[in-house]
Amino acid sequence: MIGLEVVYLLMGLMTAGIALENFRDRAAPRHLANAVFWGLYAISFLVGTHLPDLANGILVLGMVLVVSVRGLGRSSTELTTAEARVESARLLGNRLFIPALAIPLLTVLGTLTLKSATLGGRPLVDAKQVTVISLGLSTLVAFLLGLWLLRPPASAPMREARRLMDSVGWAAVLPQMLAALGAVFALSGVGQVVATLAQRWLPLGTPLSAVIAYTVGMAVFTAIMGNAFAAFPVMTAGIGLPLVVHQFGGNVVAVAAIGMLSGYCGTLMTPMAANFNIVPAALLELPSENAVIRVQIPTGVILLVANTALMYFVAFR
Repeated sequence: MIGLEVVYLLMGLMTAGIALENFRDRAAPRHLANAVFWGLYAISFLVGTHLPDLANGILVLGMVLVVSVRGLGRSSTELTTAEARVESARLLGNRLFIPALAIPLLTVLGTLTLKSATLGGRPLVDAKQVTVISLGLSTLVAFLLGLWLLRPPASAPMREARRLMDSVGWAAVLPQMLAALGAVFALSGVGQVVATLAQRWLPLGTPLSAVIAYTVGMAVFTAIMGNAFAAFPVMTAGIGLPLVVHQFGGNVVAVAAIGMLSGYCGTLMTPMAANFNIVPAALLELPSENAVIRVQIPTGVILLVANTALMYFVAFR
């Protein structure tokens, strides 16, 4: 059966390759710091499942220590010239989009079909993780399509992966870390504390007030944490399930789905979501690191109001 270990293996091999590329590039600033950072990340993917929690925690602290003490560098070496890239794009045209579009299309297809697929009477994939597994396999297929389409040198994929990850830096690991932090918060009872505070200080006597508390709370907590995955277990355990679902009878599927969308509204409006908002501003060399956020705030507010109304009218039908 194909499980998450396959995805971990793919990520581990990629990050290990990035660490090796950084180690070999002695001309790059802080190449050793980069190599150690991505090397520790690779270890967590490759063997983290088999390590005790303390060892995994030490790996994370090691990554934090590298960034805090030395910081990460970025290589200025480019594999091709700007003129060569423009000419390649002109020759390939819209075929360049084939690998990128293959990822979402194959992920959806895999999610819909692999859950019930069997091989020799046994499930082909872990049904609980079918979407993540489909995403990992789709990315691998897209990678192979890219190799077939572009015919790059053998070293190009890993060197380009290194260039991209070095550009993003530590923010690349932020979603995973914050999602894990959300799970820790949920297990430590933060959701219950949120529920107690909400019921004590907020007027939650009607379904509408409970929905507003949940959707706005998801957006605000996401803005604080920088990731809706971190906010979801806390706010859902604190307000979504006990109030909107159990007390007022809201449909749990609608509440959970729209609640997550409400959290994404907070993602649009916070610098804590560095990989979504700060990194693009840096890569595009915008005059302000908050330029993306300022443009997205009106959209985030409008979507939050729309999600609140949608949950209220859909969850209680």
